[in-house]
Amino acid sequence: MTHRAHSRTAPEDTAEADASRRDRFGTLPERIRPQDTVETKPATAPDPARDTYNPDEWLIRYCG
Repeated sequence: MTHRAHSRTAPEDTAEADASRRDRFGTLPERIRPQDTVETKPATAPDPARDTYNPDEWLIRYCG
């Protein structure tokens, strides 16, 4: 099995290759912050009738 060593190219060849790559692929998209990739929302809509807790309700139901 043979191994080919990568040879360094001249700086002008690198600049030409960079320009060719930009022409072919364009530029990378803008970076997105990790904080902007997460959306937080409740799993269900809040139900106001369900959330009205009365701590004295047991007095009315069981001792009345």
